[in-house]
Amino acid sequence: MTRPGSNAGGIEGMLSFNELTKRRGSRDILTDITFTARPGRVTGFLGPNGAGKSSTLRILLGLDRPTSGTALVDGQQFATLRDPMRKIGAVLDGSGAHRSRTGRAHLRWVARAAGISNRRVEEMLELVGIADAGNKRVSTYSLGMGRRLGLAAALIADPEALVLDEPVNGLDPEGIRWIRLFLREQAEQGRTVLLSSHLMGELAETVDDVVVIREGQIVADGTLAEVTGTHHTLEDAFFALTGDRGVR
Repeated sequence: MTRPGSNAGGIEGMLSFNELTKRRGSRDILTDITFTARPGRVTGFLGPNGAGKSSTLRILLGLDRPTSGTALVDGQQFATLRDPMRKIGAVLDGSGAHRSRTGRAHLRWVARAAGISNRRVEEMLELVGIADAGNKRVSTYSLGMGRRLGLAAALIADPEALVLDEPVNGLDPEGIRWIRLFLREQAEQGRTVLLSSHLMGELAETVDDVVVIREGQIVADGTLAEVTGTHHTLEDAFFALTGDRGVR
């Protein structure tokens, strides 16, 4: 099934990183980062903590500037998008909601900013399974409920691409499974899904493609099967590629 209005044969929703470099003082944070996340697929952006995953995503979303290179949505930098919320939705740090607001009030605020009716708010509350908690304050939400609220806000404008930074950290097995199935469903509807993580076991059950970053440089880029290669698991491949002894 293709999401209505998408162009599965074109580049709508495609996220491309081209020789992206970021320096802070004399330190190289990112060096020549080049890869593509495509519509209809879940791309896992994998690396140890501090490898440069969050910095890459922040540049994509216009929250930081590169020293050189580009991070593009549909061939454009985020700052030049005419309607960014309809192009890309993101969850970088929980739900992003003020804790004194209710979940419903938060989504109505996001919808108003995007010029979207409150009817879409109710649809999103139902979609992520927190309709019954819509009138509760965000401060009372569990970690999993907060993640669901963040996804609802990211999807409220029906974007072509969805970007998430460590979406399952701290969740219980039920919450992890729900997010995995939810993201697979979003990709099947034609969206580009890019998620960063350092949890290899979970990524291996979720993604189509894998990009591995180590110390600000890409060390592997391909399908899950290609990156895993002759190793028994993605975790084994990760350790071989990064020289990491374990997830921190």
